[in-house]
This record gives sequence, C-alpha cells and structure tokens, in this order.
Amino acid sequence: MEQSGFPKCIKCHGGDLVPLSDFGSQGASIKYKAWVCTNPDCGFNLKIRNGDIYINEPIMNGANGRGRQNSVV
Repeated sequence: MEQSGFPKCIKCHGGDLVPLSDFGSQGASIKYKAWVCTNPDCGFNLKIRNGDIYINEPIMNGANGRGRQNSVV
C-alpha cells in the first residue's frame, strides 16, 4: 500500500488532506492557507482567513475563467 505523507481526511477517511497556498492582501506568500480533501465526492476543507479557521466553506470551481471581481471607484 502506498503512503502519501498527507493526513487522511477526517470526514470521508478515503481521501487525503492536501495543503493549498495563496497570497495575502499585501502580496506575501501564505503557505498552507487551506487544506482540501482529494476525494471530489467529499469536499471537506479547512481555510484560514484573518486568523480564523473556517470549515466546509463552499468550494468554487476556478476553471470557468472568472477570478475575483474588484470594483474600481
């Protein structure tokens, strides 16, 4: 059996939790801002935003080509 090195998902126990990184509002890299289950049927996720932890927020597909929308005043 192959070991991935990532923790097993605490919801489905079938997928692995993999880390995702992002950039902060000032452009600094933020490692491990989110952890998401690799099982597409599960959808479990943890996200860190402004020091708070959010569990199971809706996951949006970024493949539609629309990123964040910024308004210009």
